[in-house]
Amino acid sequence: MSNVLKILEQGLTSEGLDALLITDPKHVYYLTGFASNPHERFLGLLLVRGEEPVLIVPALDAEAAHAASSVKNIATHSDTDNPYDLLRQRLQGKKLRAVGIEKEHFTVSRFEQLAAAVPAERFSDIGHLLRSMRAKKTPEEVAAMKHAAELVEEVLRRGLKHVKAGVSEIELVAELEYLMKKLGASGPAFDTLVLSGPNTALPHGEPGSRIIEPGDFLMFDLGLYAAGYASDITRTFAVEEADSKLTGIYNAVLAANEAGIAAAIPGATFGSVDRAAREVIEAAGYGEYFVHRVGHGLGIDVHEYPSLHGLNEDIIEVGNVFTVEPGIYVPGVGGVRIEDDVFVSENGAQTLTSFPKALTVLHL
Repeated sequence: MSNVLKILEQGLTSEGLDALLITDPKHVYYLTGFASNPHERFLGLLLVRGEEPVLIVPALDAEAAHAASSVKNIATHSDTDNPYDLLRQRLQGKKLRAVGIEKEHFTVSRFEQLAAAVPAERFSDIGHLLRSMRAKKTPEEVAAMKHAAELVEEVLRRGLKHVKAGVSEIELVAELEYLMKKLGASGPAFDTLVLSGPNTALPHGEPGSRIIEPGDFLMFDLGLYAAGYASDITRTFAVEEADSKLTGIYNAVLAANEAGIAAAIPGATFGSVDRAAREVIEAAGYGEYFVHRVGHGLGIDVHEYPSLHGLNEDIIEVGNVFTVEPGIYVPGVGGVRIEDDVFVSENGAQTLTSFPKALTVLHL
């Protein structure tokens, strides 16, 4: 049994649960090593106190599950089976006062099927258990995330060579996502963002047919999955020349990025990271144009716990991994965001991303 499964079993006891059912495919991967997208089919990891875990998979995934999963007790169901009958059979005759489930992952329809099949007195949410486990990365997880960061930086490095006269935002997106696959990534961790000129003032703008022009600022926000873990990086460049106003904005964002990273130390709060970055931007006169939190947790999901907003007083611990990504977005002028992936060690923050951050001028 994997170490994370042992920790989860301890949580089962401490929470007073008789059994728990994991249904989020990413959590199944995290706990067993078996990665799958079951689509509409049922995938579940069942743990009953005092018994060996059972991995329930679609029959078409049986071979892959046997090859990859640390849980060797595997049950399958075909497309004509009702997978909840498998649960009913496994749990028949057991006195179940409390069963743990991931409430955020269950639809109403699936929960109704589960409740009809499983004779539990109550269902309890175990999201907080998984969240606390995932928040503290192991050295192996950090190494995987470092690899994902190095891979996305190579994608960006090669992608910048395609910034030429006549190229559009969406063409650059296509090139970057092609490079991700070519270099060995599973795929993008989110919709790749390339914004130019006035579009950079939109924090989550939609890349389109706009042609890159001299004088533009050009923003790249991209991430990928490799070996099950995500990376996420943003860099902003000038095209042919750097406008003095935008250069001032860039310098303020860079200073805020560095202040946020410096604040990410064990024992501080997540909110203090946001406040450290925000104070720099406010001092530069752009406080009203920093319109989002400074970062988010990163791991098997590109957005996971913690949320680094100014009111989060949860404590930073060794092993936490998150982004630090301040930005300034001025309508009619443009915007800048600089984002790094940060791992918290005993000695403070270490950046997993290392792509240069000094303002770089690209030539068409």
